[in-house]
Amino acid sequence: MRSNNVRNTKQWDIYKYTVDMDLEKYFDTVSHSKLIEVLSRTIKDGRVISLIHRYMNAGVIENGKFVETKIGVPQGGPLSPLLSNIMLNELDKELERRGHKFVRYADDCMILCKSKRAAQRTLDHIIPFIEGKLYLKVNKEKTVVAHVKDVKFLGHGFYINKGNGLLRVHPKSIAKMKEKIKELTSRSNGWGNKRRKEALRQYITGWVNYFKLANKHEKFVTRN
Repeated sequence: MRSNNVRNTKQWDIYKYTVDMDLEKYFDTVSHSKLIEVLSRTIKDGRVISLIHRYMNAGVIENGKFVETKIGVPQGGPLSPLLSNIMLNELDKELERRGHKFVRYADDCMILCKSKRAAQRTLDHIIPFIEGKLYLKVNKEKTVVAHVKDVKFLGHGFYINKGNGLLRVHPKSIAKMKEKIKELTSRSNGWGNKRRKEALRQYITGWVNYFKLANKHEKFVTRN
């Protein structure tokens, strides 16, 4: 996760609005030429660059058929997350250069601002860089300017209490968790009690660990 000076929770009393950025089909639209340009700035061994270029152009198998990959990075490939992060590191550096407070994980990014107007202005000014310099596409339907309490980031929601920015489990994440538990405990899945119990234990342990920083204790008291 990449962030720029958002550790002081008191700042949430000032930076209450956010640009919740969504990049359209990010992994499928990464420009090979732009990525090679970025890599070549630090990797001086032409053989390594050539191997990476061949990896990106290797193609994929979809529905039993070979499909060329002239753009984008193969999803599921071992290098793809790293290459994608290298590309978006250019966005990080630009946001830092402009003095923005932000947090990014892979292609999920939030830019924090002091007002809704400032957030909208930030969005309007960063889109030309993303689309004109990085050759990526901002999904304008899913990218929103909103108060921090109204957005979801990596399954988390946010709220402000006495000037402190706090994490909570987003309601959509709770609903998803309940549906998963219903699925795991359903008697129609053909599992025995032992397997069902172990699957449930593993899922709940993983879920609790993932949201361990969020204020979620009251959510374990259920009335239905």
